[in-house]
Amino acid sequence: MGNFGVGGMSNWIRTMNFKTGFSCFLIALMAMVGNLQANVRIKDIVSLQGVRENQLIGYGLVVGLNGTGDSLRNSPFTENSLKAMLDRLGIGQSNVGMRTKNVAAVVVTAKLPAFANPGLKIDVTVSSIGDASGLRGGTLLLTPLYGADGEVYAASQGALIVSGFSAEGDAASVVTNVPTTGRIPGGASVETAAPGNLNDEKKLVLQLTNPDFNTVISITDRINQYTKRRFGRKLARERDQLSLEIVAPKTITNARFFASIGNLTVRPDTPARIIVDERTGTVIIGANVKVSKVAITHGGLTVSITELPRISQPEPFSDGVTAVEPNTLLTVQEDGSAIGIVEGPDLQQLVKGLNMMGAKPTGIIAILQGIKSAGAIQAELVVQ
Repeated sequence: MGNFGVGGMSNWIRTMNFKTGFSCFLIALMAMVGNLQANVRIKDIVSLQGVRENQLIGYGLVVGLNGTGDSLRNSPFTENSLKAMLDRLGIGQSNVGMRTKNVAAVVVTAKLPAFANPGLKIDVTVSSIGDASGLRGGTLLLTPLYGADGEVYAASQGALIVSGFSAEGDAASVVTNVPTTGRIPGGASVETAAPGNLNDEKKLVLQLTNPDFNTVISITDRINQYTKRRFGRKLARERDQLSLEIVAPKTITNARFFASIGNLTVRPDTPARIIVDERTGTVIIGANVKVSKVAITHGGLTVSITELPRISQPEPFSDGVTAVEPNTLLTVQEDGSAIGIVEGPDLQQLVKGLNMMGAKPTGIIAILQGIKSAGAIQAELVVQ
């Protein structure tokens, strides 16, 4: 939760969650003692430019399936791949028709860590691309994994772990999770080292997860305090609201230097922002939202339609027929709603004012949008 000081409450977060069919207004309040926000480590809010994972992809075959593989009639690429593999193994099957159901064509994906060296084991995900009904019990044959540059960086092979399950009969079927996707933990071995060397960089560029000018300056000043004490001079300089650069010292490796500054703590600034998701009925109000004095009224209109058909019977011994006469009962009711005055110097007063005036859960989003249109909310309103 960070560091706590002595003082009044400051960091207020309200979450209003609506659930269909329920009149539920959920407010989650997180407060900290002190006039300052919680300290966080620099490495938790920044990333080092160039230090990232690389996506790998490959095409392969899964064999050993218990009749749940591709139907080769509908998946000709599976049959072609199987024949090509048998040809490479010295078994000529080019002109022979196959009807096996124990093979499935798959796409294999993996993430190559930054600065990975040959021999490192990485996890792979195997997904069917044909009409196979399941990959349970299958084994992935040796599959090269390519990077975006077309080079082979890893090779994968091994037995699949599939959490999904499917079974069907003539009149019923059951499917649990996704049986056509599996994983092989440590199923790929890195064959080519990932490009780049951290110690060759003369400057380190830090990128913020949430861009903000004040946060960038706070991080820069905190790093300069550390480098001035440790190396005798300031090494960091802010570039924009997203990043800052640091001159790498020559007396220490870049990995050790980044590890040392990553544990330094700062107090990030948060923008005044309200997030509204109308699809799920979720409203999240940031800590720094301010509200000017505004009058609010919000009423509800209820229309009720009830069908009460009447049965009309003909007279005895007449030529008439029984008929149904429509009869509709229409009721319109408008809930009365008084005008309330809301003035919120902070988030606590805003939520308290809405509660005191009896705002209904289904009207919270409309009220916030109306207050924003009136210019009374000093914050950014983001509608998703």
